[in-house]
Amino acid sequence: MNGDGKDGVYCTICGGIPPDQIKIKKIVIDGKETGIDRLDWILRDVARLHLTNDEQISDELVKRVRQFNYIQTRKMKEYREALLREFKMFEPDEAPVEEQ
Repeated sequence: MNGDGKDGVYCTICGGIPPDQIKIKKIVIDGKETGIDRLDWILRDVARLHLTNDEQISDELVKRVRQFNYIQTRKMKEYREALLREFKMFEPDEAPVEEQ
């Protein structure tokens, strides 16, 4: 499960992303399970800011999530609520360490 370095890492069997490279975690947003790429990394990164204001925390979460994921404008409120909820339940010491 390797690439030649120029094309990135891929599965030599199916050509897709190797299972150990998938960084998507599913959370419930507006009643639907939704995959968020690199969520553990994002939560850990925002936790390092030591913010206490929910509005600021949500702003930082959304800013980082949008780097790797599409968020529909009409669902922004629901994303903010779900991401903040995940952040408040997040235990940084228990999350796997991943690279950006």
